[in-house]
Amino acid sequence: MIRAFLASAAVLVVAVFAVGQSETSRPASVSAKKASIYAELTKAPAKAAAKRNPLEHDPDAVAAGEKLFAEHCAECHGETANGGRKGPSLRADEVQKSTPGSLFWLLTNGVVRKGMPVWSKLPEPQRWQLVSFIKSLRAGADPKIDGQPQVP
Repeated sequence: MIRAFLASAAVLVVAVFAVGQSETSRPASVSAKKASIYAELTKAPAKAAAKRNPLEHDPDAVAAGEKLFAEHCAECHGETANGGRKGPSLRADEVQKSTPGSLFWLLTNGVVRKGMPVWSKLPEPQRWQLVSFIKSLRAGADPKIDGQPQVP
């Protein structure tokens, strides 16, 4: 009887340990996958990453960028930029903490092997408007309040 109890207790301890191990390893694999999705943002050359958005203080740039986003980006990144069938969330910290220059560089050059088109044919001011809109997004928030884009 005591042997059966000890055997059951040992099995329970091993099971709890195994579950604990899989739970602690799961976030690492999820965060590694998430990091690889956003890794391209870190590949912008220093000179490109350091570029400032010339439309940063233009009150109309966010609204114009929102329209461009709906036309060119929402199909992949979702209507609210929370991620879609092809593209990741643009509300993620990795995107929001990126420099405007890095975002502009990524829009200009794309990541064709991962499905992100090259937008270099889109006029430069429109790419900066997209950057303005992307930087206006907040994690988990809807991009509109009463039909107006959010401004950070």
